[in-house]
Amino acid sequence: MPAPPALPFSREHIRPGDRLCCAVSGGADSVALLLALHAANRQPRESLGVVLSAVHVHHNLRGAEADADAAFVADLCARLELPLHLLHVDVPARIAATGETLEEAARNLRYAAFHDLLAASHADAILTAHTLDDQAETVLMKLLRGAWTDGLSAIHPVITLAKPQTGKTIRPLLATRRAEIESYLRALNQPWRTDSSNASLEPTRNRLRHELLPALRAYNPNIDLALANLAELAREEESRWQSELARVLPQVLLPGKPVRGGGRAVATTPGQNSLSIEIERLRAFDPALRRRVVRAAARQLGARLSFEETAKILALCGLSSHPTVTTRIGATLQLSQYLRAERSARELRLSRETR
Repeated sequence: MPAPPALPFSREHIRPGDRLCCAVSGGADSVALLLALHAANRQPRESLGVVLSAVHVHHNLRGAEADADAAFVADLCARLELPLHLLHVDVPARIAATGETLEEAARNLRYAAFHDLLAASHADAILTAHTLDDQAETVLMKLLRGAWTDGLSAIHPVITLAKPQTGKTIRPLLATRRAEIESYLRALNQPWRTDSSNASLEPTRNRLRHELLPALRAYNPNIDLALANLAELAREEESRWQSELARVLPQVLLPGKPVRGGGRAVATTPGQNSLSIEIERLRAFDPALRRRVVRAAARQLGARLSFEETAKILALCGLSSHPTVTTRIGATLQLSQYLRAERSARELRLSRETR
C-alpha cells in the first residue's frame, strides 16, 4: 500500500514541546494544515514533538452555513482526537460600533480571539494557513493602495506579540500553493468546506483573486511567486532599515522645542505631543533615510504619513519642491490624524493632538 502523501510546511519557527493551536475555518488550507501537523506529529522519526490543538472562530455570519462549518471542524478534530476551542464573535455588532468593513471587523475579532487564547496560556502559538496565493493577493492589494516597503512585506511568516502579551502567530504554509493543498486533500479523500462568500466579487481581495490575478498571469505565468518574492525582499529590506533607524533616531529626534536661554520645552498645550528635527541634520541624509526619519518621527507621535504628506514635509524643510508648500520660516502644514508640521529657522517641529 503506498504511503499517504505529505504536505510540505515550514518547521522553522516550531520547536519540540511547543503548544500549537491551529486555526481551522474548515476551508481547504486550514484543514490541510491541521492534517499535515497531525501527521508530522505522529511520525516515529522526526516527529514535531508538539502539543497540538485547534481553534475555530464562529463570526456570527452566514447563518446555517457557518454553523455547519463549526460542526465540520468539530467532527474533524474528534476524528483526530485533538482538543478544539470553539469561539464565537459578533462581526455585525463590531461593524455597527466601529464602521469597519466586514473583512476588517472579522479579522480584528478573529485575531483578538487568538490573542485571548494565548493570554490564557492555552497555547504558545497560533498557526494560520496562509498560503503563497494569499501572500500574492495581499502584496498586490497593498501595491494598489500605495503601500510603503513595510506594507509590501505583507504576511509575515511569524509575528511575536509585543509585551506584556505573550505568544506568536506562525504561518507554515506561506511557500505552499493552494493547488498543492487541494491535491493533497484529494489524495487523502478529505473533504473541506467552501465559504460561499468567497465567490462574491464585492470584497477587493475576491476581485483580485478572480479577475486581476488571472489577467496578470497572461503576462507572467509566475506572477504569484514573483509577488511572494517581493514580499520577502520587502520584509528583509524593512528589517535592515529598522536597525538603521534604531541607531539614527536617538541622535536626531529632539523633544518639544527650544526655549530662550537654552534647553527645550517638552510640555506643550494639553493633549498635544511634539518633537523636532534639526533641518541641517536631515539635509545630511540621503533621500531614502530622510523619508524614513520623518515617517518614524510621525509614528512616534502615533501618526502614519502618506507618500504625499512625507513629500510636503520635506518640501517645508527645503529638501525638495512641492507646488503647494512654502519654505518660509513659521510656515505650517495641517496633516491627517491631527498631525501638524511647522518650520522654524533651524528645525522641523511635528506635533499631534491626542483626542
